[in-house]
Amino acid sequence: MDGSTADFDALEGWQAEEYAARVHYRGADDHYSIEFYSPSECVLYWKVKGDGETAVPVGRDTVPDPLRARIRDDLEAAGIDPDTERRSL
Repeated sequence: MDGSTADFDALEGWQAEEYAARVHYRGADDHYSIEFYSPSECVLYWKVKGDGETAVPVGRDTVPDPLRARIRDDLEAAGIDPDTERRSL
């Protein structure tokens, strides 16, 4: 797995750029923006405030398990090692 972001464009909701890919998810009460960065091969979670404009980084232990599992599935579908989701900065 090469850490490229090109294959994210084929996945629902993902937008890929040269070195990063981003997706937004809405839960019952919370909204998240999730970013994968290929240079550092890491995933960052951002909780989006109600205004939709403000986001703050959050630790992955605060992110619901089903969302984290979905991100790991998406990483694998994009050819990225799903364990990358668990990697600390």
